[in-house]
Amino acid sequence: MGVRRVGACNLSLLGKWCWRLLNDKEGLWYRVLKARYGEKGGRLKERGSHCSPWWRALGRICEGVGEGVRRWFDDNIHRVVGDGRNTLFWYDNWVGEIPLRHKFPRLFDLAVNKECMVEHMWRLGWMEGGSGVGACWHGRKRV
Repeated sequence: MGVRRVGACNLSLLGKWCWRLLNDKEGLWYRVLKARYGEKGGRLKERGSHCSPWWRALGRICEGVGEGVRRWFDDNIHRVVGDGRNTLFWYDNWVGEIPLRHKFPRLFDLAVNKECMVEHMWRLGWMEGGSGVGACWHGRKRV
């Protein structure tokens, strides 16, 4: 058939799907998969009790599994925050090496709105004296 490395080709195509699902949240396939598997933290759920082999393979790619190279998908993409409208404050890796929910688990546990966007926090004012810091915590107290 002229395809020498079918496994590498399959990984590339699955990586393309991962990219598409990250960038096209209004697209038909995203909406279909959201209806089928659900959404958590502004992202499609990667695993389900009745998921297809394709969906399991796609989840492994997003987790970084494939061809003996760990985290190849995450290592080869980066997020541009821009205006922050499409970047989840707690779930996306936008500051440093890991998402803020992992870096500050106690603060994440206290957060009322765990799915707030960076743009929302910025508008509220997350600097010292701003209301944004307190607006996401239980009891609206600054921590």
